[in-house]
Amino acid sequence: MDLTGPLVLDGGLATRLEAYGCELGGGLWSARLLAEEPELVARVHRDYFEAGADVAITASYQASVAAFTERGYSRSEALGFIGRSVELALAERDAFGSGLVAAGVGPYGAALADGSEYTGAYDLDEDGLYAWHRERWRVLTGAGADLVACETLPSLAEARALARLLEETPDVRAWFSFSCADGERISDGTPLREVAAELAPLYGRGLVAAVGVNCVPPRNVPSLLGEVAAVGLPSVAYPNSGEVWDAAGQRWTGSSEAEGFGEAAVGWCADGAVFVGGCCRTGPEHIRAVRTRV
Repeated sequence: MDLTGPLVLDGGLATRLEAYGCELGGGLWSARLLAEEPELVARVHRDYFEAGADVAITASYQASVAAFTERGYSRSEALGFIGRSVELALAERDAFGSGLVAAGVGPYGAALADGSEYTGAYDLDEDGLYAWHRERWRVLTGAGADLVACETLPSLAEARALARLLEETPDVRAWFSFSCADGERISDGTPLREVAAELAPLYGRGLVAAVGVNCVPPRNVPSLLGEVAAVGLPSVAYPNSGEVWDAAGQRWTGSSEAEGFGEAAVGWCADGAVFVGGCCRTGPEHIRAVRTRV
C-alpha cells in the first residue's frame, strides 16, 4: 500500500449528513446513524468518493460500546455497529472501484461529548486511555480497513495510549492527527514537534504513516506542519473550513469558500503533507477543489 501521497481525504461526515437533513444532537452524534440509518452513512461516503477523495474515514469517531449500551443496545449490537462503520465504507469504495478506507478512532473526549477533545482535560491517565480504547481498536483494526485514522487527539497521553495499541497490531498502519491550541502546540499544551518526535520511531518501523492536524483553523496549518517536518516525518492535514462559531449569535461566521481551500491544500502538500482533506464545515465542494488543485 503506497501512502507516499499526496492522497485526498474526504470532508466533514457530519456536515454532509446535516445537509441531508439529519439531526445529530446527543452523545452519539453521527455514529447514531450506524444503527438507525446506515444507508445515509454509505451515501455520504459515496458523495466524497465521487468528489475525488482517495480515502474515506469511517463513521466511528464518536462510536463506543458504552455510548451504544447507554441507549439500550446490547454489547454485541454495539460492537456490530462499530464494525459496520468499516463495512459501509469498504462497500462504497469497492462499488466506486478505487480508494482506501481509514478506520476513524476519535478521542476519548468525543465519546464524553463534553468538548474535552479540544482540551485533553480527561479523568483518565495513559493506562486508563489505553484500556478504554482497546476493545474498539480491536474491532476496527479487525474489520478490514486499509489503515487507521487516530484523529483530533488533544493530548500526548492519548497519543501514547494509541501508540501502544498500534504496536500490538503490527500489520496495521495509522496516522496520528491532533487538535491544537495554536500554531505550535496541541490542545494539552505539548509542542507538536515533541509529539512527532515521540512517534518518529514508529514511523521508522512502518507503523505510523503520518503525523499532523485536523479540526484546526486553516491559518494554523502551515506552521503546525512545519513542526512535523522539523522531525523529518510526513504529515496529514484536514482542517475545518475556516469559519468560526459565534456562540452568542449561534451561527457560523467567516468564509468557507471552497476554491481558496483547494489552493491552500497545495501549500500543505508543499509543507510535507501526504494526506490532505477537510474536517468540520467542509463538504464535497471542498474536496472537489482539493482534488482539482492537488
